[in-house]
Amino acid sequence: MAAVSHPDDEFHPPTTDDPEWSETCWFSFGVPERRLSGQLYPFFRPNLKVCAGAAYVWDDSGDQLWNVQYAKNFWHLPMPDQPLSDISLANGIRYRCVEDQRVYEVRYEDPDGDELSVELTYTAVAPPNYLGQGHLDQPGRFTGRLVLRGEEIPVDCFGMRDRSWGVRSQFGTGHGHVGYSYGAVDEGCGFQSIYMHDHDALIHGHLLRDGQWGKLVEGRRTVVERDPTTAYQRRVVIDARDEHGRDLHAEGRALNAFGIQINPNLASMDCMMEWDIDGAAGHGQDNDDWTQPTARAFFRRALSGRGEGPLDGTPT
Repeated sequence: MAAVSHPDDEFHPPTTDDPEWSETCWFSFGVPERRLSGQLYPFFRPNLKVCAGAAYVWDDSGDQLWNVQYAKNFWHLPMPDQPLSDISLANGIRYRCVEDQRVYEVRYEDPDGDELSVELTYTAVAPPNYLGQGHLDQPGRFTGRLVLRGEEIPVDCFGMRDRSWGVRSQFGTGHGHVGYSYGAVDEGCGFQSIYMHDHDALIHGHLLRDGQWGKLVEGRRTVVERDPTTAYQRRVVIDARDEHGRDLHAEGRALNAFGIQINPNLASMDCMMEWDIDGAAGHGQDNDDWTQPTARAFFRRALSGRGEGPLDGTPT
């Protein structure tokens, strides 16, 4: 087995002594036939020598931290003196890079008991897609199993991983509302997009069709229906075009929903989606991401009966 050597599979030396220099390493997977979603999300602050570690599993039976299948997010854990390519966190997350930017072992053991165990292998189906100098997204296939309160659940699905590094502030409104969406039909057909509603601009993503990968260059995410009791997204439409001139049209219907405070200034409404991707059926996820002040303004207005404005939150 070749030695791991790619720098983006490791921690990056901080370019500043800012205490909010951060690194993340997110893996997102699911079991569509059970409407079951899962994700592991470590959040590292190396200049402070601390990290956080989140493990979430949810289905359509709950949408809050206190009523989903599983939710634990530990903060102020000691920063391990280990490489990111082979790391174990105090909360039970363990990652190991088996092949540079392609194959990863993804593990989790509940540190408080035996509620949840995760044993997955992620294998990329396309190369990483970079956004600037501090973020990448990569689609892949997860195989393995979950054990949830003693029940073994096989996993064989398409999902996503992302990595980011740089200064990430927990103050201010920043990019107030961002839509992060992905879906796949099979290993040769899928998409991912990041849409900034504040600027009405698709800033990142890819289209994989017939095995050909292309970077998205323009597009739009539209929330066409929201739940009347929670204002979570129910139906989402993605229209985009890639660098090869190919058009993408994806219509998604939410199969579950979960509201998470994913980091100190980011509220995320995460939904497993049943996608129609250019006429083909697939699954994936849609994340409605908000800074906390922006989320409060939108959701209080949306649920107050005073009228929420555009369903997608785009300023008017």
